[in-house]
Amino acid sequence: MQTNDAYVLTLSCPDRPGIVHAVAGALLVAGCNITDSQQYGSESTGTFFMRVEATTSASRAELHAALEPVATAFGMQWGLYTVGQKVRTLLMASTSAHCLNDILFQQRSGSLPIEIPAIVSNHRDLAGLAEFYGVPFHHIPVTRDTKVQAEEKLRAIMAEHDVELTVLARYMQIISDELCADLTGKAINIHHSFLPSFKGAKPYHQAHARGVKLIGATAHYVTAALDEGPIIEQEVIRVDHARTPEQFVQMGRNVEGRTLAQAVQWHAEHRVLLDGNRTVVFN
Repeated sequence: MQTNDAYVLTLSCPDRPGIVHAVAGALLVAGCNITDSQQYGSESTGTFFMRVEATTSASRAELHAALEPVATAFGMQWGLYTVGQKVRTLLMASTSAHCLNDILFQQRSGSLPIEIPAIVSNHRDLAGLAEFYGVPFHHIPVTRDTKVQAEEKLRAIMAEHDVELTVLARYMQIISDELCADLTGKAINIHHSFLPSFKGAKPYHQAHARGVKLIGATAHYVTAALDEGPIIEQEVIRVDHARTPEQFVQMGRNVEGRTLAQAVQWHAEHRVLLDGNRTVVFN
């Protein structure tokens, strides 16, 4: 008795007539049943985006062979993924535990479709948390003089564990432009502020000084431009004049954890496509 496997197809290409028809036809040739389909055409960039879920008894190779001519004809950037296959995810943090703990807890509880082979930190503070969850912990101290060597060690860990996604769960070090380029679309950072305002150090204190009424968190892809990568998810909460900067920080921690976890989930489910410095999120 044949069993059906479920796949996710994501694609982007210059927008023009016939794309949906061609994709659906290729999936039909491979014996697919489309169970979900979302699409978007960006008027500002002229790019078409699509995410399709489908089931088929055909092999992955047969499905790939059916789609490849269409992808070539339309100049597509595309990916084909098995539904439920966990994304190998490296977590990085410094001394704050809340975002790291949220990701670890949700992964263990089955809420996030990721596998965590390692945690990297430039401090030893979170080694106990990693031990509690049974995840190997790598301490890589970073100074101005050792930054190059530290990134070489980090790259070695990524290669050893076949890392597909890197999550900066309050990792308070700036990574090099070269590594940022290599991780384009494959590294997510949480900024404890509602970007694009209040970048850099102590954003909650900056927000307090401006008398804001809303604070929040921003999860975005990592780029060489600090805190300016394509935004995946944001969340805000209301504050008032009676709150201190320290209370802003306290209130923001839960928002940071939720926002980062949501961004990781959408990425791992292949719902986020890059559109220049913006994202298309099919949710």
